[in-house]
Amino acid sequence: MSRIGKQPVAIPSGVTVTVDGQDVKVKGPKGEVASRLPVEVSARVDDGQVLVERAGDGSRDKAMHGLARSLVANAVEGVTAGFTKKLEIVGVGYRAEASGRKVKLNLGYSHPIEFPVPEGIEVKTPSPTVIEVSGADRQVVGQVAAELRGLRPTEPYKGKGIKYEGEHVRRKAGKTGV
Repeated sequence: MSRIGKQPVAIPSGVTVTVDGQDVKVKGPKGEVASRLPVEVSARVDDGQVLVERAGDGSRDKAMHGLARSLVANAVEGVTAGFTKKLEIVGVGYRAEASGRKVKLNLGYSHPIEFPVPEGIEVKTPSPTVIEVSGADRQVVGQVAAELRGLRPTEPYKGKGIKYEGEHVRRKAGKTGV
């Protein structure tokens, strides 16, 4: 049996979980997250916790068992605490400014970049070189952070670009004069 899949997901107070076939909806103080479970597993709410069960003992069934339990646990954690990714901008003149549902980025190109923020996601810029992406859905938060990072990935020679907080960029020496 899957070690992750067999663990029940506790439902904290103030959170409601609705299971309708393969669809699981979780509502809480930070918002609502809906996810569709794989066909190999089923979920049920029992005694203040969500139990995920699988149909068979095949290798795919076991893999989907752990995945489905993690999706439900991430949804419950997202609507109670939320998820946050921090990005750092390195480079002279590189900066970001969040205004409304857009983030304006100056990343060394000939023009500023306007990045639209999707619904359910909040982007803050506590300083011009730090971007905080937060929301209830872990997958969407990670996707938005990856798209922002993809606008100017960190290059290995000078270390300029956008990187995750705590990410280590391996530096290269560059050319050597003879």
